[in-house]
Amino acid sequence: MKIIVSGGGTGGHIYPALALIRTIKQKHPDTECLYIGTEKGLESRLVPRESIPFKSIHITGFKRSLSFENVKTVARFLKGVSRCKKIIREFKPDVVIGTGGYVCGPVVYAAAKLHIPTIIHEQNSVPGLTNKFLSRYVDKVAICFESAKSFFDEKKVVLTGNPRASEVIGEKRRGVLSGFGLKTTLPTVLIFGGSRGARPINEAVVKSFSNFAQKNYQVIYATGDVHYEAVKKEIALIGEKGNIKVVPFIHNMPEVLRAVDLVVSRAGATTLAELTALGLPSILIPSPYVTNNHQEKNAKTLLENGAAFMLLEKDLSSAKLVSLIDKILLDREQMEKMQAAARKLGIRDASWRLYEVMENLAAKAKS
Repeated sequence: MKIIVSGGGTGGHIYPALALIRTIKQKHPDTECLYIGTEKGLESRLVPRESIPFKSIHITGFKRSLSFENVKTVARFLKGVSRCKKIIREFKPDVVIGTGGYVCGPVVYAAAKLHIPTIIHEQNSVPGLTNKFLSRYVDKVAICFESAKSFFDEKKVVLTGNPRASEVIGEKRRGVLSGFGLKTTLPTVLIFGGSRGARPINEAVVKSFSNFAQKNYQVIYATGDVHYEAVKKEIALIGEKGNIKVVPFIHNMPEVLRAVDLVVSRAGATTLAELTALGLPSILIPSPYVTNNHQEKNAKTLLENGAAFMLLEKDLSSAKLVSLIDKILLDREQMEKMQAAARKLGIRDASWRLYEVMENLAAKAKS
């Protein structure tokens, strides 16, 4: 099978696409994949590293306010569609999938107009502008949250989950904690604020250090590269604590997630897919700076199902954070209830569900 994949802008759109390609390649090494992204986006750096053929188009997103820039964006979109049609005719894909971000617009639209089977993958509980637009033209809409179904034509919708979930599943590896200089026998919470970190979370966590030091659990805290030095200076004033490990970034996140008992994080779709696949309880602090406030809506899905607690950034404080961590890590019954609830929401075979949809569409087109 020949597949064109497109997704860009943020890791939340790119990582699921890469996870899907990796899974397909493992089981079907003869599958040919082509990735279409923007020339300056994160995908232009991440995709070639995976030795996946990459072609770029020039496209920008729409401004949400009235702006002359939107006229230019329409022109770029039409030019992008023309280039994508050329790429598609040359590559001759059996199916085209878009995993989000404005770069998907011309790619998936061009494929639909050329009568190539098309799918969009929506990671969030509330779709973005591009996927709302494309949903009118595609054959299938793959979703990760049941609540996203109401935004699309029900006949097109299929619940597949997020392919990233398939990459984190595995045996619990407590030994990973030794690499942080921590004990393998104590309950452990991982705290992070996304790849770049989050200042409000950093401030609350640093203020909690003295409190954490007295607890019968341990803390791994990833500050984000941008904030690491500032946090280290503040820690120096308080003094190092034996049950707390501070790092700028975690490169082996799947292994670390399999070693910990609780996660405190933002509520990005990829993170939530990983947490639920592993059955990990969480305390979610949604970013208030995202489109359509989708992180809060993502978090509410886990909250309403008993898999997480939600703490809004405006309500975040050291006292509230420590209290919620205590409530989970120091109460085995509470933790086990949340583990079961998270596991119930998790879709561990997401990549295969998505691949099956693609395979069926391609077969139907050939028949």
